[in-house]
Amino acid sequence: MVVVGVIGASGYTGGELLRLLARHPEVEEVRYATSRRLEGEPVWKVHPNLRDEYPDLRFTDPDPAEVGEECDVVFTAVPHTAAMELVPDLLDGGALVIDLSADFRFDDVEEYERWYGVDHRAPDLNERAVYGLPELHRDEIRRADLIANPGCYPTGAILAAAPIVEEGLADVIVFDSKSGTSGAGAKPSQTTHHPECAEDLTPYNPTDHRHLPEIRQELGKLGDVEVHFTPHLAPLVRGIETTAHCLGDAEIEPEELRELYEDYYGDEPFVRLCEVGEAPRLWAVRGTNYCDVGVFAVGDGRIVVASAIDNLVKGASGQAIQNMNIRMGFEETAGLEEFGYHP
Repeated sequence: MVVVGVIGASGYTGGELLRLLARHPEVEEVRYATSRRLEGEPVWKVHPNLRDEYPDLRFTDPDPAEVGEECDVVFTAVPHTAAMELVPDLLDGGALVIDLSADFRFDDVEEYERWYGVDHRAPDLNERAVYGLPELHRDEIRRADLIANPGCYPTGAILAAAPIVEEGLADVIVFDSKSGTSGAGAKPSQTTHHPECAEDLTPYNPTDHRHLPEIRQELGKLGDVEVHFTPHLAPLVRGIETTAHCLGDAEIEPEELRELYEDYYGDEPFVRLCEVGEAPRLWAVRGTNYCDVGVFAVGDGRIVVASAIDNLVKGASGQAIQNMNIRMGFEETAGLEEFGYHP
């Protein structure tokens, strides 16, 4: 049993962490749910769905070293560039830290600094952080004390294409992703305000989104492939659908392609394969930690693969808990047994 802290508990990912931790069989207590702005407020005032789960838990603003000393596991659900200020003290306190920001995802600190426009404050910690995509790095996660939870777009993209890249079936991959507005966080903006996006579909940062180098980094470890990525904001609350257009000289039948994916993901508890030619559906993964993958081979050296995830669960908080389970030796599916709903 573990004692847990959530740093940055007032946002969407913080709320999802609290929701999933509430009935986790190996969590003894969520001791800290932090928020500077909401210090003293009951957690359920911000997350009313958790009223019965945390009737007495209030937002606090403690010293990070205190949280690290009193908790076995700490999740940092804070904005990019903020986590690297907190993580050193949390680690010094002895906690396992699972960071949901981008601050420790990059193998090369200079690459992070180039894309995020800041100097990294903890480059030595960056070197020991493990990229927390279990399907690729489970063994490293088991030994880590700092786990960098992947971004939402990279999770769906990497899982869609990893078998193809490792098998050398594509020279170029173009990822086209559609995301719900919850990926932009709880604070509304002109772009994500409901009247602005409810009946629209908008590409943004079409050639230079910050998740592009993350996708390139991880797929580059599997094979030599050129990667491009364009995200779109869709009139949805939850979910990311990613279509991977894999271009090359390889010819493969759909049934062969699915067999390749079965061999690659057959033992993975949270990757589900659709039937040949079946598209993954967002409603099937909403609220869950699953990534559903559909494979299509269309000839002329073109392979199409699609994936669907819930951006707040497998794309963030659920995957973070999956990482905790792996690192702490719990059942990997513990606390993550939710399945999707329809309609």
